[in-house]
Amino acid sequence: MVTIDETAPAIVRLSTEIEAPLAAVWELHTGIAAWPTWNTDIDRAELNGPLAPGSSFNWRTHGMEITSTVHELVPGERIVWGGPSAGITGIHVWTFEQHGDHVVVRTEESWSGAPVEAAVDELSKALHASLENWLRQLKDQAEHRI
Repeated sequence: MVTIDETAPAIVRLSTEIEAPLAAVWELHTGIAAWPTWNTDIDRAELNGPLAPGSSFNWRTHGMEITSTVHELVPGERIVWGGPSAGITGIHVWTFEQHGDHVVVRTEESWSGAPVEAAVDELSKALHASLENWLRQLKDQAEHRI
């Protein structure tokens, strides 16, 4: 099982509960090309081939061009991706669990690299805000689709 870099200088772990079916939340979250339609932080996203371990996707967020590689995929349960951008190596783990009438979505991400080491507090806060926003928008979109 792929995990975040526990030694990275910036690590954020967050979760939310979404009142929607697991299948709907999963489909929304893994529909990478559609991210810009509901996540205002993402300007562009394009999946290069089928969503599977080893596949990649290109996206632009917060002015950064990123190519992420899917490291692990357990449909309906877990997706892990990561990649470098502007000297930062990110590893992002998402898990999804149905609990009664809601889904618990957990996200954890690590950032390492010289830019992070030079501005740990600032970049940790930026990562936290970005993931909070992503979860909020995922929740809002999923709950309004049902």
